[in-house]
Amino acid sequence: MTIERGNILLPIARAAISRVLNVPHTADETAPWLTEHGACFVTLTQSGELRGCIGSLQAHRPLLADVKSNAVSAALHDPRFTPLCAEELDITTVEISLLSATQAMEVRDEADALAQLRPNIDGIVFEYGHYRSTFLPQVWESLAQPRQFLAMLRRKAGLPDDFWAEGVKLSRYTVTKWSE
Repeated sequence: MTIERGNILLPIARAAISRVLNVPHTADETAPWLTEHGACFVTLTQSGELRGCIGSLQAHRPLLADVKSNAVSAALHDPRFTPLCAEELDITTVEISLLSATQAMEVRDEADALAQLRPNIDGIVFEYGHYRSTFLPQVWESLAQPRQFLAMLRRKAGLPDDFWAEGVKLSRYTVTKWSE
């Protein structure tokens, strides 16, 4: 069932991107489970390098709509990159990460947080006031040490690498991922 879902979701994401770039592409959108609410991230890479990544942390719409919207946003609206152009479609790889529900972590301090991190398993959401960031579990491949992972998560949120304060909230989630 899992492989089958990837074989349906990946063409949907590619077709959504292709359509906004005026390149004809179709995908089967009839699977009944696509109407269930789901949260996903769509990651685009070129030669193994990130080219766009946008997603939803919580299921708030049908999975079909989430995949299509996040695919288009990753291609055209990731502020770190220029919009994808039609000429790049053939060299762009699509990856979809379907997220589990997030679970709040009870952490007393930074040391406790570091001890609870599960490398290569968890995606982490970092929150403090209006600061917020997340890394998918795949980020552990390039940030393998929990201290480094947490430091870059804080930096991504706009805080110093070594920031910690009472009121920091962490949540975890897992993903099922498929890549072209």
